[in-house]
Amino acid sequence: MPPISVLIKPASSQCNMACDYCFYCDESSKRLQCSYGFMDEKTLKNTIRKTLLRADGMASYAFQGGEPTLCGLDFFKKVIAYQRQYNKNNIQVYNALQTNGFALTDEWCVFLKENNFLVGLSVDGTEEIHNSLRHTKTGQGTFQRILKSSKLMDDYKVDYNILTVVTEKVAKNISEIYQFYKSNGWNYQQYIACLDPLDEKRGKEVYSLTPKLYGQFLTDLFNLWYKDYKRGKEPYIRQFVNYINLGAGAMAESCDQRGVCGIQYVVEADGSVYPCDFYVLDEYHLGNFNENQLDKIDEKRREIRFIERSLNLGLKCKDCSYYRLCRGGCQRCRDLTPDTGLYENYFCEAYKVFFDNCYDRIMEIAKKV
Repeated sequence: MPPISVLIKPASSQCNMACDYCFYCDESSKRLQCSYGFMDEKTLKNTIRKTLLRADGMASYAFQGGEPTLCGLDFFKKVIAYQRQYNKNNIQVYNALQTNGFALTDEWCVFLKENNFLVGLSVDGTEEIHNSLRHTKTGQGTFQRILKSSKLMDDYKVDYNILTVVTEKVAKNISEIYQFYKSNGWNYQQYIACLDPLDEKRGKEVYSLTPKLYGQFLTDLFNLWYKDYKRGKEPYIRQFVNYINLGAGAMAESCDQRGVCGIQYVVEADGSVYPCDFYVLDEYHLGNFNENQLDKIDEKRREIRFIERSLNLGLKCKDCSYYRLCRGGCQRCRDLTPDTGLYENYFCEAYKVFFDNCYDRIMEIAKKV
């Protein structure tokens, strides 16, 4: 077996916040069972045992939601205990926690630091923009509490990056946001295009990101980043680093930038396994770690041809001069052309605008890698 990537949703779709654009709330509402509650110890044990014993060289475990910290620290202490118990081949094990930061405490930070967790902290720009979409279930803003969590992780030297969902407001105010992030010392950043509800008309929500706006956002952000790059003070922005690696002839580490879906095990709280975080839906159910072995789960993935589908890009995309870097983007952002059975990315025009403006500079940097 190759290295294994496991994404676990231990609290299913449950959350202590109510973000307007939450893709997992939308996703979970479109299956027979919206929430699977909290993962029990038996399911956790089977998930780690059946993956870690089969991994070769490396195994990565990411915990996401919903909000995974709702499971409590004791759950995560059991994670570490089972990883130690079943790491029979002494491979490298990586852990990551994607959190809204609402419940982080000193005790959490001690644990995260001692066990080398990489934390992804969700922040959507400045206070006003963040609070407009990321709030409590009673509509109260969460920004100050999340800012406090970031300072707490700084105090305990927890490794973390900032994950920002690019909504309309974020896209229009990226210059202000970029400077604000720099002022807080947030030098590791990820920007993820906001998703419209699954299988619904794109662009109709108040937070929707249009291709035109996304193209301008990417260009504006790169211009800001490149200016700092020339001064040797650029933040790490995952998307740009991946483009540079692709330009240099290497492979992107992010599946959405490789242009083809990877082999991943996304595990719901009841042990059910799915091929991707964006497709935790009944029709993509691959099996259950409480019932099935890894081989059977992989067989189901091949049966539904999940990975193969992502190879079905239209000729317009594959013949594009920017394909080397773009690679068609994420399958979740692609639309099917019924006449051909092939896909085109909804954000195609955005990438064209971006690469028209920034391709040469990306390749300039790539030549130095």
